[in-house]
Amino acid sequence: MIKKNKKIKKPLVSIITPSYNQGVFIRETIDSIRAQDYPNIEHIILDGGSTDSTLEVLKSYGKDLRWTSKKDKGQSDAINTGFAMASGEIFAWLNSDDTYLPSAISKVVDFFNSHPDISVVYGDANYINTTGKIIGKYPTEAFDYKRLAVVDFICQPSTFFRASAWKKSEALDLSLVYTMDYDLWIRLAKVESFSHLKQVLSTYRLHGEAKTTAEKYAFLMHSEILKVVIKHYRWAPANRVYAYCNHLIKNKKVSRSSNLITITLSILLSLTKYITLNKGRVRLADLKMFTPGNIKKIIHSRFGGATEYDI
Repeated sequence: MIKKNKKIKKPLVSIITPSYNQGVFIRETIDSIRAQDYPNIEHIILDGGSTDSTLEVLKSYGKDLRWTSKKDKGQSDAINTGFAMASGEIFAWLNSDDTYLPSAISKVVDFFNSHPDISVVYGDANYINTTGKIIGKYPTEAFDYKRLAVVDFICQPSTFFRASAWKKSEALDLSLVYTMDYDLWIRLAKVESFSHLKQVLSTYRLHGEAKTTAEKYAFLMHSEILKVVIKHYRWAPANRVYAYCNHLIKNKKVSRSSNLITITLSILLSLTKYITLNKGRVRLADLKMFTPGNIKKIIHSRFGGATEYDI
């Protein structure tokens, strides 16, 4: 007797794209979703009232594209609104300057189908420039809740989660401008299971106006990172404090040509800030960050700066 093949589950995947004045990139974002080989995708674009070519691009797709354009309260508000409209079993959001790689959705669905105990899966991603050229790889890591306090190794455009997990959590925090995704990962990780899919699923575009990578936004971003980490972990890791202090010093217009001065002031301020934030306590894990290799990275960085990946 021949056994019938078990029917493969094809759950609806809802992709939300928050958009504002990214007309130069948004067509690539849309086309990367429409080119997926997975047959059951719901794509909703929430535009915040763009004044560039965005609406012209959106209208060019006719009735085949679901979108709205009106003033909102920012990126987090648009994403929250989109997920409230969504009907899928799997959720994700793809910003209007990023893209999915071919078969990304199929790989994610296959993973969820074979791992019913996992609520959140995140893959790898390539950094690209304005022309789409690959210029690096996002430094993902195997999931570790404690490590997440020190490094955000979860790449947002390559992250997918079950709708049930989203609905049990609070929506994105509207008060966060740069770290709403990081805050969500930490909140979900307290109650849900995460897994790293070691496949490149998306491209993460780096350009002058990208708020999480542009130097002009760096101090505000690292201020938020520190705030989020302290809120959830009740601790201020040494590298988070140093990154905050380093960008604070730069923000004070200390000469960029004086690398040694920038580093020295950043370290001195960091020591004071670390002790203050942690109420005089010092953790061994923080002391272990200051290896010769990590110190060398700071000294040889272009302006004495530090990112979360330096240590």
